[in-house]
Amino acid sequence: MQIQLPYAGIVLLVGPSNSGKSTWLKRLIENKTIRPSEVVSSDDYRNLVGDVEHIDWKGHPSDEADALYEAYQNISTEAFALMTSLIEARARLNKLTIIDATHLYASDRKKYIELARRLHQPVYALVLDIDQVTLLERDQQRDFPRGGRRVKQQVQVFNREKRSMKREGFDQLHIVADVEKVELVRPMNNPLHISADHGIDVIGDIHGCFDEFIELLGRLGYSENEEGLYVHPEGRTFLSLGDIMSRGPKSLETIRFFVRHVEAGLANMIDSNHGWKVLRWLEGRNVTMKHGDELFVEELNVFEEENGAELTEALRSSIKRLLKNAPSHYVLTKHDIPTAVCVHAGIRDEFIGKSSRDISDFCRYGDNDGFDDSGKPIRKDWTVQHHSKMLIIWGHDPRQRPLRLNQTINIDQGVVFGGNLTAFRYPEQTFVQVEANQDYAQVDDNPLVTLETKRLDPPNIGKFMNGYTVETEAFGTIHVSKETIEPSIDLVSHHTVPLEELVYVPPTMSPTPKPAAEAGYLEHPDEAIAYYREHGITRLIAEKKHMGSRAILLVFKDEDAAERTIGRRTKGIIYTRSGRRFFESEQELEVVTRLHQSLISHEYFTTHQTEFVLLDAEILPWNLKARDLIRNQYAHVAEQALLDREQLKHALESAVDRVEGVRDWYTEVNQKLEQAETFKQAFQTYCWDVEDINAIKIAPFHVLAHSEETFFDKTHEWHMGMNQRFADMDELFLATEYRLIEDPDTANDVIEWWKAMTEEGHEGIVIKPDRFLTQVDGKLIQPAIKVRGRKYLSIIYGMDYLEPENLKRLKKRNVSKKQKLALREFALGMEGIKRFVHREPLERYHECVLATLAMEAEPVDPRL
Repeated sequence: MQIQLPYAGIVLLVGPSNSGKSTWLKRLIENKTIRPSEVVSSDDYRNLVGDVEHIDWKGHPSDEADALYEAYQNISTEAFALMTSLIEARARLNKLTIIDATHLYASDRKKYIELARRLHQPVYALVLDIDQVTLLERDQQRDFPRGGRRVKQQVQVFNREKRSMKREGFDQLHIVADVEKVELVRPMNNPLHISADHGIDVIGDIHGCFDEFIELLGRLGYSENEEGLYVHPEGRTFLSLGDIMSRGPKSLETIRFFVRHVEAGLANMIDSNHGWKVLRWLEGRNVTMKHGDELFVEELNVFEEENGAELTEALRSSIKRLLKNAPSHYVLTKHDIPTAVCVHAGIRDEFIGKSSRDISDFCRYGDNDGFDDSGKPIRKDWTVQHHSKMLIIWGHDPRQRPLRLNQTINIDQGVVFGGNLTAFRYPEQTFVQVEANQDYAQVDDNPLVTLETKRLDPPNIGKFMNGYTVETEAFGTIHVSKETIEPSIDLVSHHTVPLEELVYVPPTMSPTPKPAAEAGYLEHPDEAIAYYREHGITRLIAEKKHMGSRAILLVFKDEDAAERTIGRRTKGIIYTRSGRRFFESEQELEVVTRLHQSLISHEYFTTHQTEFVLLDAEILPWNLKARDLIRNQYAHVAEQALLDREQLKHALESAVDRVEGVRDWYTEVNQKLEQAETFKQAFQTYCWDVEDINAIKIAPFHVLAHSEETFFDKTHEWHMGMNQRFADMDELFLATEYRLIEDPDTANDVIEWWKAMTEEGHEGIVIKPDRFLTQVDGKLIQPAIKVRGRKYLSIIYGMDYLEPENLKRLKKRNVSKKQKLALREFALGMEGIKRFVHREPLERYHECVLATLAMEAEPVDPRL
């Protein structure tokens, strides 16, 4: 007799004392059928908690016997409580546990059946049915006999209970009369695990779009061999997330394809809602075939008409076998380590690697909350509850583009609705897509169309409240903590422009990674240039850094374009780096109207075939936004310092030649007076009166996007060229000076330019790689490094910061956290803009904006 144990679950051994349970388990451990850790024995736990396996109360006076019996019962109660705790922990961790105890009473068995059901584990019963004579003989041979009377009582209870065990809800129940004739077999590896070491191509919902599916396999590198099977030269296999049939034109052909390839070990397929429905129909269940499933029935009927009943029955059997064997999900492993999960509609973390009816239902349909008026399920966002590090790849819910959210990826792009068929290559984590030949479904409620109409629906703030992750193409996964997200949510709830208009927040910028080697400087271009040279970047650009206020400009072709894009009729929006409106309403309207007229008159939107332009810019003068800061902080400090130091200078002048040691003091005060004057001149350089908008200057240093494209693949020289074009269109736009760095000579020229510029009081320069987005060995490097001049830094670090002791201390500043923030915020900004341009839902680009604002809430030295 062979008994197949589950990979994980709970196995109860049932039988009176002396049935041979412990002896049998020891033999199974010795021959390595089971592990010692997989056995939980009640005798062992009595030893653990009470130092004894058994207390014999027979032969004692009644008062002693009662005390001994009570002690034994107390020990047993604690032992079983501890056992249950361990068994529950093992069940949560998806381990096999074999429980060695008598389990004679239904109540004893019920608690483990309920525990297994609650934790989605199978529960088996191995019932050892040994005759009473043998049990009594074995009892005489024990070190601590239980006694004939007790053994007979247990046999009586066992015989009574045995008849009802089959109705108690065990997944399997085996009655064993002779353990010597039993062979236990168990898988040592989880059958839901698939190795991805040779590569797996995970394919989204096909829905009978067979032609697109075959084209996709070709793009993935698969080709048809002599046996008509599609194989990959590198040994890769493909895995379907389910719903391979229904709605589309060739369900039967797609199913037959998977039958052959799954049986040949070249493919795998996951259970799904349409697959489950088709299976029940094939089994003769009372199922209403609709929502595209009726097309499968029609195809099968045509097949029978053309091929006869016998071939059709054989086909039905093979389809049933394929669908019945399809698991709820698969776990992909790299070097035997679980790293990703493939599932049709969704999965909870605690379900991963397990099997149960509830798990299957959840994986087929996702997390639903009843039905709407049209009878469609109301889908809840199960991804919010995903906290595991494992990547979850899923489909079922059509989205216009692959959706990365909280360490999950949706790859159902609605091919049957006229979208795309998507493959996700693992472990490379790249996408390959094929566009649908047409909209096959032809339904009134096309989900891709519905998504577009709901694109600007308010986001579910609840999914962000406890922290979340954002998947970015440039940087990978970025984690946002609960502590930093709360103030950011408050900010966008009360102070920023409307969420649909807040499409991008510029990243912070890192200063030079190392202090200046040249004496008398805190920052110097040499250190920025050296950083990029160390990463193998030889062509750089240095741009003049304007001292103003950072701003984002979103200017539309017309009000119709704005309504299509952000749901509001406007010519444009201008907001600050914190998302607040840059100008008062009337002034914003005046500025936007002026810029819009200039762009229209120069046919910008027509030439570039775009409905909007998104610009990252600096708006001058500084006092336009920082008037109160300048008046209350910088001007006040400067005036007070000049007054105090001037008074001290006059007081010392009369004593310079009369009192010994005063001259050194006088010289020091005179130097400090000069430093105070430098401080005053420094911030005044960036301020002027603004009587009308003609005094405003806008320096757009990045053209981030048009309505159909982003410009992250362009060089900064291209962006500067666009900057000059804008300056040619309207005097409000300010062209930015720049220099290229290609060799030591041009580097020296830039340094001299920087020194001359900053000595005149200008802020400094920004040094960048040649290209907007630069990665080295797959890692993002700093997109820009600011190098500020000595005079400007007096505003930041104080008018006396260049004094030797102060400068020595400042050169020890730690910029590593600022550098990390700069990289993450840069990646988030690009990710959000791409999602906005791709017309993804508001929630998708908003999560990037919100994450950037949260990064800004992290504690970092504000002077960096």
